Amino acid sequence: MNRTEDLLNIAATSPRRMALIGVVLALLIGGALALLGHGSPSARAAVNDNQTACKGHMEKGDVNADDPSVVGVTYKFACSNAITGYTLFVDGHPVQSIETEVFGTDPATKAVIPADAFSCNGDIPGFGVNCVGTYTGGWHVVSGQFEIDGPLCAEPRVDPILTVVNATVTSAGKPATAIAGPFDLGRPRGCPKSKFGGKTKIPVEKDEPVIQ
Repeated sequence: MNRTEDLLNIAATSPRRMALIGVVLALLIGGALALLGHGSPSARAAVNDNQTACKGHMEKGDVNADDPSVVGVTYKFACSNAITGYTLFVDGHPVQSIETEVFGTDPATKAVIPADAFSCNGDIPGFGVNCVGTYTGGWHVVSGQFEIDGPLCAEPRVDPILTVVNATVTSAGKPATAIAGPFDLGRPRGCPKSKFGGKTKIPVEKDEPVIQ
């Protein structure tokens, strides 16, 4: 008796067994597809840099003693994967100045990580902050600052959108670029409540680390 006949005999004599095997296989395949296509952002990011997950927030920055008319805004974010650049699209309030050197820190020790460093620029005044450098991922916290003209908590409040990129070279020597985002950094923390409080332009993932 050949292998095909064996399988046919098993199917004929043990229908419950074959049905159970079919259910198990369906669950295994379905679970794998869910992990790759519908799992958490961290799980998807581990597979593809185009699905890097980032999270962050805004808060009041340093006071400019030389020009009290401008207001400092600090942004903080962290990402799951390595990146080599990021852009902030700042709406509502033109950027008046940009912190040109930005570094990453360890979220536990708060120590600066030398491998996580960016050089930033943009049009002044303008609505974008563009930064290039290196970042090793692992949810290290990147913290930078820009200044806007006008009260920080005045409506409409600043609510930047973050996009990140990772430019690398393949083993064949060809350039490769991954782009992830956009991510909503939200409205500044510490402002009085308003009818727009708690609202974001983009839904926020709930299963990522809280950035302090």
